[in-house]
Amino acid sequence: MQRIYTQDKMLDESIHIETNDIVLIPKGYHPVCVIPGYELYYLWVLVGDSKKLMPNTQENYKWLIK
Repeated sequence: MQRIYTQDKMLDESIHIETNDIVLIPKGYHPVCVIPGYELYYLWVLVGDSKKLMPNTQENYKWLIK
């Protein structure tokens, strides 16, 4: 399962992903999960002029990072 959403919820999509699927993540947060007993390989690529990784954790979940 892939969810793509922005803080203001202007973008809020949940996507059922199957083998060999590709998902475009135009902006926002993009958590992904899999149920126990299954494997997940998650590869993402940066495109554009800057190609700069700028991690940003949603405020509600910053308590998880210590």
